[in-house]
Amino acid sequence: MEAVAFCPAHVTGFFKAHLEQNNEAKEKFGSMGAGFSIKEGVTTKVIISPRINQNSQFQISTKGFQSDKTNVSEFVLNEFLKLGNFDEIFFDIEHMISIPVGYGLGSSGAVALSLSYALDQVLDTKLDKFEIGRIAHNAEVNCKTGLGDVLASYYGGFEIRVKPGAPGIGKVKKIKTENISIIMICFSPISTQKFIQEKLSKINGLGGKMVRKLLESKDYNNFQDMSLEFAKYVDVMTPRMENLIEELSQNGIKSGIALFGETVFSMVPNELEDKVIEIFKKYPQGKIIKSQLDVQGARILKN
Repeated sequence: MEAVAFCPAHVTGFFKAHLEQNNEAKEKFGSMGAGFSIKEGVTTKVIISPRINQNSQFQISTKGFQSDKTNVSEFVLNEFLKLGNFDEIFFDIEHMISIPVGYGLGSSGAVALSLSYALDQVLDTKLDKFEIGRIAHNAEVNCKTGLGDVLASYYGGFEIRVKPGAPGIGKVKKIKTENISIIMICFSPISTQKFIQEKLSKINGLGGKMVRKLLESKDYNNFQDMSLEFAKYVDVMTPRMENLIEELSQNGIKSGIALFGETVFSMVPNELEDKVIEIFKKYPQGKIIKSQLDVQGARILKN
């Protein structure tokens, strides 16, 4: 038997982290903030078969962009193994990753949530969808790979996270936009874990104010302005990012920064797409991704 699920990649433009207070449950950890989900992401296939003489109960493989860690996937699988007597089942897990890993595109959250959906389907555990999301969220928090991507990509679209936590606890407000293109250029990865540890105090004050401002305007151009302000304030701008953003600005094009990676994005009307790509192509050391909003969020794919 097999199941296939998809989770969109997610970009955060700014956020306010909510971490441990008085030993509260991991599902209450997370972040407020704002960002968007795109049509690229992670597609996960799970095939189950009888376990015959295998030393391990599972194998995990990736296609496309590679991840050097399987801890998030293993955490999700172990949570499902607690839900029934699955000792005699062998799990063949394959992640097809269509976005660079470690560049601020929420790849670990997409791995966790797509796997959680696929396991629920193939094992027929019939979990509530919030519970499926909670398992993925807890995997990210425990493995220290992210805080708010699972909540955001669970719902999809252009969103403001107004309450931190796992799906069912955290809350989002989705913002409708006209048809827009999203173009990104990815230069190099940044360690999310290292960043969260070092810069959290600076992040939280500004991130909370920006959530309130964006709730008032509900405008993706304002969101991009805030993202740049946030990135400059917490000092993640590299010289080539600054040069690129300046050239975009001189051409009347707004942009923002994906947290956390050396990645610049631009949300623009469709007619500006070619101009943005033309400017991005002046930076051959970066990988360009062209996409649109994914408004559906994580889901089972029909075979």
